[in-house]
Amino acid sequence: MTQRVEITDNRQLTTGNSHCEAMRLLVGLGNPGRQYDGTRHNIGFATVDALARQHQVEFSFSSKWNADVAKISHEGSGDLWLMKPRTLMNLSGTAVASFAHFFRLTPAEILIVLDDVMLPLGTIRLRSSGSAGGQRGLESVLMHFSKEAVPRLRLGIGAIAEEDSDEGKIKSTQIALSDYVLARFESKELPLVQAAVQRAVEALEMIRQQDFKTAMNKFNASN
Repeated sequence: MTQRVEITDNRQLTTGNSHCEAMRLLVGLGNPGRQYDGTRHNIGFATVDALARQHQVEFSFSSKWNADVAKISHEGSGDLWLMKPRTLMNLSGTAVASFAHFFRLTPAEILIVLDDVMLPLGTIRLRSSGSAGGQRGLESVLMHFSKEAVPRLRLGIGAIAEEDSDEGKIKSTQIALSDYVLARFESKELPLVQAAVQRAVEALEMIRQQDFKTAMNKFNASN
């Protein structure tokens, strides 16, 4: 049975007593609305949805943050809030910063899950800081915190390499980026997408139960 949660004005997030207290808010980036379901740009949403299903928790809309939120509770590692902003991708930082400031979260306690067109499809990358790399949703988050030290998990959505094929060259050089990221995955790409989302969920669980560095060393090396 799934569990629904309600946001209250209690500003204390339980943090547990273990060494994996860092991640308090996990944010999947994407665009709201059925028309964007299954698109490349929404793989961040798909990843936090998969984690929520694994823990049998259900998202509820919060008008306070203009986001869908869910909570994973664990005695040892403390509460982990999941968020899917209802803003469009380019304004994601508004919802994230509002929640973080209210609960007095530091950027290091937040992790952003997003798509990366520069990474090959099926690849995941954990980073503790860095530039937005042209991803407008992450750019919005970094702008609101005025720093680049916001941990993130990138999932590659780049085209499958097709050596010396005209199709591969068209995908990589001629399709407008905005059209590409808002397109749905092709059927032949879905096995790679599903495997990447599953690895991303495993990485997030390792961060929760152990620490960010351990997960980064394991999952960045395994791609």
